[in-house]
Amino acid sequence: MSMGAYDNDEHERRERKNNDVELSENDGRTAYHGDVNYDSGESTEELLDQFEQINSD
Repeated sequence: MSMGAYDNDEHERRERKNNDVELSENDGRTAYHGDVNYDSGESTEELLDQFEQINSD
């Protein structure tokens, strides 16, 4: 079988594996509250200089 060809056995194996996953009552989504702030005022050169300085420490 060539690479990338459809493999029905593999597809069925993955389907069985995915169907066997057990979820508990606590597997709900977590709600996060807060703010994300970023400053895009720096130039690319300033950011690269800062990156180099951090890596050299």
